[in-house]
Amino acid sequence: MNVISIGRAVRVAFLLTLLATPALFAQDAAPAVTRLVAEPSSISLQAGETVPVKLTAYDAQGLVVENPPIRASGARGGIQMTREGVKGIQAGTYEIVLSTVPADTSVPSVTITVPVTVTWPPVSEVVLIADPGTLYIGVTLAHQAQAMHADGTMRPSSAVSWRWASSNEAVASVDRFGNVTGHAKGKATISATADGVTELRTYTVKPNPVTHLEIELAQTTVRTGDVLHLVAKATRSNGSVVPDMPITWSYLYTPDDTVAAPGATGVIDRGLFAAEVPGRYTLLASAGTASARKVVEVVPRQVVRRINVTGRGSITHVHTSDFWPWSGVDGRDYALVGTWGGDGWAYVMDITDMANPVKTDSVQVNARTINDVTVSPDGRYGVLSREGASNRINGIVLLDLATPAHPKVSATFSEQLTGGVHNIYATDDYLFAISGGDKYVIVDVRDIYNPKYVSEYNHPDSRVHDVWVRNGIAYSSEWGTGVVAVDVGNGTYGGTIEKPVLIGTYKTTSGATHEIYPYVQASTGKVYLFLGDEVMSRQGKAWAGTSYLNNLNAKGGPPQTAAGYTHIVDFTDPEHPQNIAKFHQEEFGSHDIIVEDDVMYQAYYDGGLRVVDVSGELVGNLADQRREIAVYKPFDPDGYTANAAFVMNAMPWKGYILFTDFNSGLWAAQLEPRPVTP
Repeated sequence: MNVISIGRAVRVAFLLTLLATPALFAQDAAPAVTRLVAEPSSISLQAGETVPVKLTAYDAQGLVVENPPIRASGARGGIQMTREGVKGIQAGTYEIVLSTVPADTSVPSVTITVPVTVTWPPVSEVVLIADPGTLYIGVTLAHQAQAMHADGTMRPSSAVSWRWASSNEAVASVDRFGNVTGHAKGKATISATADGVTELRTYTVKPNPVTHLEIELAQTTVRTGDVLHLVAKATRSNGSVVPDMPITWSYLYTPDDTVAAPGATGVIDRGLFAAEVPGRYTLLASAGTASARKVVEVVPRQVVRRINVTGRGSITHVHTSDFWPWSGVDGRDYALVGTWGGDGWAYVMDITDMANPVKTDSVQVNARTINDVTVSPDGRYGVLSREGASNRINGIVLLDLATPAHPKVSATFSEQLTGGVHNIYATDDYLFAISGGDKYVIVDVRDIYNPKYVSEYNHPDSRVHDVWVRNGIAYSSEWGTGVVAVDVGNGTYGGTIEKPVLIGTYKTTSGATHEIYPYVQASTGKVYLFLGDEVMSRQGKAWAGTSYLNNLNAKGGPPQTAAGYTHIVDFTDPEHPQNIAKFHQEEFGSHDIIVEDDVMYQAYYDGGLRVVDVSGELVGNLADQRREIAVYKPFDPDGYTANAAFVMNAMPWKGYILFTDFNSGLWAAQLEPRPVTP
């Protein structure tokens, strides 16, 4: 859960990292605030522009109150808060809502609203991208038009009134979506216009030479979710191949006996096809007047397995955050568990017996929240992240795990980390720590009693939430920026641990990139990035969620709710990444992810623990393809919020699945083997 600290609330040029959700900023107790004043009181700006903002709090005597706890909320998709101020992202009218959070709940909160109006800058250029192939008679080529601004940003197509035209409709026509169809031999110029700026594309339409079309498939019987490569060979009357002939694909569906009322049943994307439900699919290929068809049988995926809870490390007096398991040097297994808003407590649990996790010790540090915990791969040291320290010096706490049941603090480290550490990633020798949402700092922990600053990476005009490292490449999730990949020792792109070098970025469609897990799939050799959104508000959706944020750290109250989903990006070629698939459960919200042996273990907040088959090539929404292996929603009548699932983290561990729930602590579960079908 994303909670960011703010330095001095009277200077809110860096009000919050991302106006995604109501975020709580709390430090020391302060005099009662009776009035808030924002300057300016309303904001008008263009997308891409940043306007500084100042917030001043006053008490009843008219004196300035420094650093009061402030809750801020707004629209992530439309505006973004940076250390420089409010940045316009998308045209529209929005509000920033600022409220005090009195320590005494009997004291009324003071709230002000700052209206924000964002407009689009002028279109400076139109870019046309056509589907590959030659425009023959009877062929249709799709076109994508992009309206660009002078700063290099692109205006969303939904915000553009496009005007398409053809100079010769008898030769080639174009519809309002940019689909160009050839009708007769000759030349025609296609134009796309946005805000008075026009781009042209001239075509020479040729006679269609194709007389025969044949579909070539590697398989004709597959499971739901399996990916078929769509290949068709277009030939002339003499049998020679026409390599530049565009092929259009579609399908017909005949349901099997298990489907009562079929809807959208499959997906065709990038020349790939995946079926979502069982049945017979007739794949249709067309090349002008030539066409072909082939029937494919799709059978159930049959991956569902029963999941059983084996044991619990119950924590119900405070919210639970992250956990990390490890094998101790004493031969036993342990888990380090953090708390959220829990006065800096972390717990050590012996999980050797998965039926009976036992707390062996606890560690308290100067923090309000320990959002993240981790242990080095070699089990030598543990780390606690710190947010909300009473002295405003946060950073990390290193633990010596030589006696794993009873860790001891070996060192604290706060250089470049005083603003708060939300997430951490550990290797045997180095630690990556997120610094106040600004950047990540790399720390040398070869001597855990004397950690040293090594380097850092701060992506321009971006806010970072998490980072994972694979093969010397650091992949960070950076909200609206999306994925940022940096060479921190791989060497292929010139980077070292001392001098990180940017490889590239990839922006997701949600603008809410919160979690990242890089996975190398053994069967395909592809690098998949699993990117989890974090959207703490369901405003505007059919299920609008609860008002739990008004009582975020109070025991009881309504169940927590969230939104967002998991994006899957093929990052095998960092210069040409592709968003290929997703896992989306509409009524719940995504959180942390681990993938192992082609199985995704996802903490899906109010959707509980989700275990998903991610084997093979991926396309479409995996949730619609019967790929879910198991789901478990924890519940506890004595939970911090009773009987409310809000799973924070999940991962496999020695044949079991461990996960933490915000309201009820650590859980252990195990999948039963699938029944053998005679």
